[in-house]
Formats: sequence, C-alpha cells, structure tokens
Amino acid sequence: MTVYSRPIPGLLTTDHRVDVPLDHTRPDGPEIEVFAREVRSVERANDDLPWLLFLQGGPGGRSPRPVSRGGWIDEAVKDYRVLLLDQRGTGLSTPITDRTPSRFGGDAQALADHLALFRADSIVRDAEVLREHVAGGATWTTLGQSYGGFCTMTYLSLAPQGLDKCLVTGGLPGIEASAEDVYRRTWPRVIAKNAEHFRRFPGDADVLNRLRDAIRARPDGDPIRLPTGDPFTINRLQALGIVFGMSYGFAEVHYLLEQAFDGDEVASAFLAEVARRTGHVDQPLYAVLQEVIYCSGTASRWASERVRPEFPETLPDAAQLLLTGEMKDSSIFREEAAMAPFAAAMELLNAKSDWPHLYDLDVLAHNTVPVAATIYFDDLYVDAELSLRTAAHVPNLRPWVTNEFEHDGLRSEQRVFRHLHDLVTGRA
Repeated sequence: MTVYSRPIPGLLTTDHRVDVPLDHTRPDGPEIEVFAREVRSVERANDDLPWLLFLQGGPGGRSPRPVSRGGWIDEAVKDYRVLLLDQRGTGLSTPITDRTPSRFGGDAQALADHLALFRADSIVRDAEVLREHVAGGATWTTLGQSYGGFCTMTYLSLAPQGLDKCLVTGGLPGIEASAEDVYRRTWPRVIAKNAEHFRRFPGDADVLNRLRDAIRARPDGDPIRLPTGDPFTINRLQALGIVFGMSYGFAEVHYLLEQAFDGDEVASAFLAEVARRTGHVDQPLYAVLQEVIYCSGTASRWASERVRPEFPETLPDAAQLLLTGEMKDSSIFREEAAMAPFAAAMELLNAKSDWPHLYDLDVLAHNTVPVAATIYFDDLYVDAELSLRTAAHVPNLRPWVTNEFEHDGLRSEQRVFRHLHDLVTGRA
C-alpha cells in the first residue's frame, strides 16, 4: 500500500507498506507489515531519480522522522529518492513492544523463536520485497549507519544483485568475530573514553562515586526509585556512558551530573533523566538483539558480562566508578520492569548456538558492488581494527579511516555523506 503524505518544508514524503513473511524460510506462514517513508526534494519531485535505502543503526531503532530539511537527508535528496525503512519490529513495522511477551502466553521458547527472526538476514529479505514494491525491481543504493552497516554486509552476502552501490558509516562489522571477540575489544575503549571524560571534567569522578554511595546507603528492600518505579542501581547509573561515543556525549553527561544532587539527596530531575536515557520501553529490541547480532553459528551466553571481569576497573565496586557503553547485560531483564517479561526468552536466545550465518565470506570475497565505508578510528561501539579486516576482505570497498568524527558523524556533519558519496562514485 502506498500513501501520499503531507509535505515537510522543502520535502515531499510518501508512505509505503508491504506485507512480508515473518519467517522468510516459510513464505506461506504468518506475515508482518514493513513500513518505509519515501522522501524527495520539492525541486526534483518530478524527476525519475534512483533510490537510496537508509538502513538505521541500533539494532532496534526506527528510521529518522524528518521535520525539516537538513543534515545528510538534505544532501541525499539532491540525487536520490530516499527511502527511510523502519526495520522489522521497529517504528511502524509491526513493532516489538513491552506488550509483545504477553501475546505468547508465558511460552518463553515461542517468544525466543519469534525474536530470533528480527536480525539482519530477515531485514535484508524484507528490503528485497520492498525493492520490488517501490522500485519495480531496479537496483538501489544503500546507506547504512552503524548497525545499518552490519545489515549492508549481510545484504552484500545474500542479495548483491539488488544493490547498485553501498555507503557505510561507522558500521563495518567484524565478519568473523564472535560476540566475545567484540566485547574484548570494546571494554578497553570504554575505559579509555572514561579517562578522556575525566580529563575534560575531573570533578565528575567524585560525583559518580558519591552517587554510588547514595545507592549503597539505602537499606535492603528500600532502594532509590526511578520515576518508572524501577530501582536506581549502579548498573543503571553506569549505563549513562552509552553516549560517550557521540560527538556530544562528554558534555551531555557532565551537564547531567552537575545537577545530580538536590542538597544531600539524589535530585528527582536527575532520576527522571536516568530513567529516560537508560530505559528500553521505547525500543526493547535494542536490548534484546544487542549481542545476538554477532552470532553466526555460535552462542553469545551474555558475552559482555562474561568478559567484563577481565577489566576489573569497569566493575561496580572499582575504586573509581566508571560509566559503561553499549553493553546490554542480564541485569536489564531483572531490574527494568518493562523488560522483565522478556527475561526467560533472553536466557534461551543467549544459549542458542544454531544461528544462521549472517555473512557469506566467499560471496564477500568476490564482491563487485562499489562500497565506501567510514571507519571512525576512535569509535566506542564498532572496533576499527575489525572493520579494517573486513575492508581488506571485501574487494571494491573503499575505506575512509578518520578520527575527526565520533560515531554520529553522519548526523553531525553533512560532509560525511558528501565525501562518502564522492568515494563510492569515483569523484574522490
């Protein structure tokens, strides 16, 4: 179904919805709906432009909702019809919500089997259905941000015939790396980002330790509560560091910490911000899929928390409390009421070892689709060395290695898209 929407200043949008199999290996089985929003510039509204499919980061995040013309979209619509895909389970694409577990009547295995169908391989097959629907089967260009780059490598493995060229920003995965391999590389970068934060804002170290003391001072059974009713735990406090990999992250955390206390008590406004920034009720798939996106014939087994003791300075009882990164451990499903219904299924997902392989190494080794990829050298979330290994394995891939930007370079600087596009089209 196609619906023509109201214009945004400088842009025209069209909504597209298609039905796809929940399980693409069972095309006659249940279906879900996938939503994507087409965006065009008013200047080129009548031009027959090629398509650019945007693959959002995450996992588990919906595509952008443009409210004005600007950023990378402003650059992209000069040459393309941009298609903003809500990946399955997100946004308007039959979303996974905090209510989803209740629909499985307490059957943890059935819920786990359902959630296992929301990884990159299914997203790519959805995109192929969408390509037939909106592009009439014509090849298109993809732009993959972060996890969208992981999806791009899966796309190049499973359906390269659908691709004209690919752009990737901060999202070249380690195509042979396990979840354990990934976290052995990301925990040290968490430590380094904390060190940089304390160099910029040295007083924040004492504030974090004081907050930990306040949490510990409460009697058992009477914790400090977030406005959601969830306990304010050291894990939730440490999770504020997830933004340390963004251009604004250090300053944003500092401004939050400088108003952490109201006299001797933890400030209510601070607790509200902790709940908002570290909760998952708005995108549960982000926590559900965070580790299993790395699994190809292997089990995650809560890799981030298994590896964490190898870096004792990151633990809650370290002399100096540090903030953490994108790690999603089992405590989320114990401490956050909205995520507790997923807990039993998450144990099954983390034990699952028969995951399909997401990357075809032989197909990638013979790639003919032009690819340009930004590798952010200091990226908190995606290891640069693993990205470079992938770049070396895939022919026709031009890497752009830079430490000028953080992980949000695509959103923070229009020139990231421009330069990537110049690389993939041979203009640079």
